Amino acid sequence: MPVHLVFCSCPDPDTAQRLATALVEGRLAACVSVLPPMRSVYRWQGAVEQADEVLLLAKTTADRLPALVEQLRAWHPYELPEIVAVEAGTGLPAYLDWVADATRE
Repeated sequence: MPVHLVFCSCPDPDTAQRLATALVEGRLAACVSVLPPMRSVYRWQGAVEQADEVLLLAKTTADRLPALVEQLRAWHPYELPEIVAVEAGTGLPAYLDWVADATRE
């Protein structure tokens, strides 16, 4: 079962913690790392903007990815949240198995 890493920036630590907990409780992610505050620079509605944000790094399976993306989109406070997923090409087999077990419904 392929494992995916999902990146999602959040406006503040409280939002990040709430989303991370909900994803794990709902078995949409096996683990969500809440990374320290960072500065994002981006173009939005024609202007270059900057914001302090907190990054989520969620680990999930290919089967659970669509539901995870759907729930993040529904729960996220941003009009257009950053939700980007990449497939993990390789990893410790026991860890990848754990991700599959932890996200099984």
